[in-house]
Amino acid sequence: MAEYAIISLGGKQYRVREGERLLVDRLPHADGKTFNPDVLFTGGNGKPNLSPRVQVTVKVVGSALGEKIRIGKYRRRTGYKRHTGHRAKLTEIEIQSIGARSTSPAQKTEEKPKAESKPKAAAKPRTAARRPAAKKPPARRTATKKPAEKK
Repeated sequence: MAEYAIISLGGKQYRVREGERLLVDRLPHADGKTFNPDVLFTGGNGKPNLSPRVQVTVKVVGSALGEKIRIGKYRRRTGYKRHTGHRAKLTEIEIQSIGARSTSPAQKTEEKPKAESKPKAAAKPRTAARRPAAKKPPARRTATKKPAEKK
């Protein structure tokens, strides 16, 4: 089928081939799971396709941390120095296949069996009587101070 594909993952686009491994920004998928990213373009063998109906199957291999990036700020003669940095959280993925036909949404819903729901208990009939109004707590009395006696 297609020799390569351009997929979209996490707001970025990647040119991928079958069997290739990539490090991409952290994905919400668990290790060992497969998923199908959005396919934007397929090409190869002189047959580009800008609106493909092809599926790319991707398997999550694991997660990793990128290189540590150190950022230093300095201003001369003022004693100002600041150091910060970070390590990107990455996911390693492997492209398993390119070229399987994507299924329509109608077929996807038919493939999944519906879980049986438990029968619900009968609803209690509502009565016309209203709930009694909540009673207000008694008003607090402030202690009155007696006037001081003169000596």
